[in-house]
Amino acid sequence: MNLYTKNGIPLQVLGNTVYSRSGAPIGRIAGDRVFGTNGAYVGTIVNDRLIYRFTHSAGIGTSFSVAHRAGIARANRAGSAMWGDEPNIPE
Repeated sequence: MNLYTKNGIPLQVLGNTVYSRSGAPIGRIAGDRVFGTNGAYVGTIVNDRLIYRFTHSAGIGTSFSVAHRAGIARANRAGSAMWGDEPNIPE
């Protein structure tokens, strides 16, 4: 699965875990939402984009622990005009 942030930054997906471009764990996929390692809402997956939507931020997932991965060298994509904000992704 190719996944990008709203502004087109590429993310890594392995199973149901999402990682930043540098390999830092961002969160786990639960349905169409991603919850961080502390269980906090990170964003909603819309098509191939991870978008932060304030109206979805009340949801809470379970916390988890996962190791970092190797970084990737994929190019950014063009930004999207979808409703929502850029999620807070560690680099």
